[in-house]
Amino acid sequence: MIDDEAGVAMRGLPMPVGACADAALPVHRVGWPFIAIYGMAYMGLWMALLPPILVGLAMRVSEIAPAHATGSLSLVVGVGALIALFGNPFFGSLSDRTTSRFGMRRPWLIAGAAGGVVGLTVVAMAVTVPQLLLGWCITQLAYNAQLAALTAILADQIPASQRGMVSGIVGVSLPLGMVGGTYLVELLAYSTLAIFLVPAVIALAGAFLLAWVLPDHRLAAMQRPRYGWREFLGSFWINPLRFPDFAWAWGSRFLLYAGVALLMTYQEFYLIHQLGCAPTAVPRWIFLSTLVQSGAVAISSVVGGGLSDARGRRKAFVCGTALIYALALLMIAFATSYTYFLVAMAITGIAQGGYLAADLALVTDVLPERETHAARNLGIFNIANVMPQSLMPAIAPGILLASGGSYTVLFAMAAALVVLGAWAILPVRGAR
Repeated sequence: MIDDEAGVAMRGLPMPVGACADAALPVHRVGWPFIAIYGMAYMGLWMALLPPILVGLAMRVSEIAPAHATGSLSLVVGVGALIALFGNPFFGSLSDRTTSRFGMRRPWLIAGAAGGVVGLTVVAMAVTVPQLLLGWCITQLAYNAQLAALTAILADQIPASQRGMVSGIVGVSLPLGMVGGTYLVELLAYSTLAIFLVPAVIALAGAFLLAWVLPDHRLAAMQRPRYGWREFLGSFWINPLRFPDFAWAWGSRFLLYAGVALLMTYQEFYLIHQLGCAPTAVPRWIFLSTLVQSGAVAISSVVGGGLSDARGRRKAFVCGTALIYALALLMIAFATSYTYFLVAMAITGIAQGGYLAADLALVTDVLPERETHAARNLGIFNIANVMPQSLMPAIAPGILLASGGSYTVLFAMAAALVVLGAWAILPVRGAR
């Protein structure tokens, strides 16, 4: 690994904004090489993490415990999400205090990606549900360590004038990762081990590439904030009375992701039981729907992020796109054919891309204590992404039982939650 400042000069990348966590906020615009590599690292992470949620875990559960597939899937996804809930802010706090000579974010980028390879290997080789659960918990813990570092880089390196655009690039990385990962699931269907490990190795390569070019901060040991039980508990909490804008933004993201979690987790069973898809055809149907959704996300992320930068109005984009997502969920709830479902998925992509681009920029704009606790506080915000993945799979079986197995009811409730998420962004005052 070459020296930070020398490497930055050689590669024409942005200089570090400071040598410690309380450095000045970034003011210099970053170049496209850095943005592209940053997006590639994000894409690799999503390529490894999301296809197991969409296809891989349901497939493995059906192989291991076919008689209890729905309940076992809820257990694995729910507990894994609880682990992620803990891991993201915890590792964010550690990243803010890392005094390694390699920087504050680099060690967690590499360690997280490497740990993901280990966890997905266990998932691929599991022969019981507890083994599958163990592997998925390792995977979630590891990739959330990497995600904490990736998210903090936006606040560390990207000036406010570029955050909407870069957030849009980050938004594009998610659908591209989903498409690439689900395509690999279909392409490598002959080998369970390859399905999980090939995306994991790609994610590791992306992390190494970003670590190579990253102009990372170096925190001196004497400047490291103290870390005890009070700081540990603070890793999971920001006072909503003191920082109400952050609290409202957190609530909005939580409610939207409650709807997203229901769609992602139960898409496979929905296709089988409501639309009559043969189980053997599910990977291809999900790949096609993911491709359609991802294309829409890719376009709307870049366009929405750029427009929110140009107009400086984040709230209107966040609220409007959340309402569009709710409408798409209602379309899915009442879909009677796969074609109708694909149209609805395209609309979810348009909405999700625009929402994520504007919302991430908005959150970075109102982020509390950005100079000293960026990774920790963004980790707390990421709880809003992760917690629904635990809560909704725990609640959904009860909804399905009470409604006689109706996915129409399940997705209609998801739409109602997303509408509440659109409303929750309106009280934010620190952004337009």
